[in-house]
Amino acid sequence: MYKSLFTHIEKFISLESSDIDKLESYLKLSKLKKKEHVLKEGEICSTFYFVSKGCMRQYIINPKGTEQTLQFAIENWWITDYLSYHNNSPSHFYIQTVENCEIIALEKNILESLIIQIPKLERYFRIVSQKSFGAAQMRIKFLFTMSAEERYNHFKKQQPDFVQRVPQYMLASYLDFSAEFMSKIRSGKI
Repeated sequence: MYKSLFTHIEKFISLESSDIDKLESYLKLSKLKKKEHVLKEGEICSTFYFVSKGCMRQYIINPKGTEQTLQFAIENWWITDYLSYHNNSPSHFYIQTVENCEIIALEKNILESLIIQIPKLERYFRIVSQKSFGAAQMRIKFLFTMSAEERYNHFKKQQPDFVQRVPQYMLASYLDFSAEFMSKIRSGKI
């Protein structure tokens, strides 16, 4: 049931079977339908979400009223609002399912307790956070240094299956251009 999470953890740290049993006793797998929100702007984010199956996204609604996707999370990825989680402050983001999902949600108080009981988990979550931050830095670099067409082609080359999974308007907003521009790129008119 939690095999994907334990496999992911084992890529970075090794846990004793007693630690796995302890961790498993705190976990709960949830099934969510497509387009369900787990976080809305203004709410306090007190949860880390691990995607066992499906795809989620983090987005904002910009001043023009348009959704702007900031991050996706597919199988074996974590997603949260780090600032809201850390500071116990209202979120500036939405987190929503893109597909039907199976997720493991770890509440802050449970995670803090687990880290005390299983100190190795702190290393795991530090590595996960660092990888997430590094990916965000690279995304910013690509936004500043590549043309829209280069960003699309780079993303398509790096994540070919993913390009087919998400609605094109979400992918376009993630790559910071319009859905109309995306249609032109995909049809070879650019």
